[in-house]
Amino acid sequence: MINDIVKKMSLSEDFYSLTGASIEEIKSAEIALNLEFAEEYKSYLMAYGVASVDSHEFTGILSSERLHVVHNTIEERKNNELVAENLYVVEQLNIDHVIIWQSQTGEIYQTIGKTPATRICQSLSEYLDWSK
Repeated sequence: MINDIVKKMSLSEDFYSLTGASIEEIKSAEIALNLEFAEEYKSYLMAYGVASVDSHEFTGILSSERLHVVHNTIEERKNNELVAENLYVVEQLNIDHVIIWQSQTGEIYQTIGKTPATRICQSLSEYLDWSK
């Protein structure tokens, strides 16, 4: 399943990415957030760094704060104190304050405004299929 996300993204007709993040950059981001990313997300980061797939702009590791996973997670945790510390932002929909989170074990959660996180998918790969 780990490489499913990389393959699934690359096969999309509407796919854009940067270059992959290094292991050191990934570890640094994990330390900054005091968690470990799910293996699926690490695979995505190593392959692409950050990517846009269909209508999704996923967070990642890059020089800009706009899609940087550390910056977005810290900011969204400030905005919603109900979110568990083991979640990190994988997508900000920028519609109705909807945020998509991933847990360290890979499950995908959603918050709307200041609501508690609700699990919506088992993985990022499943989320790509679910959100079509």
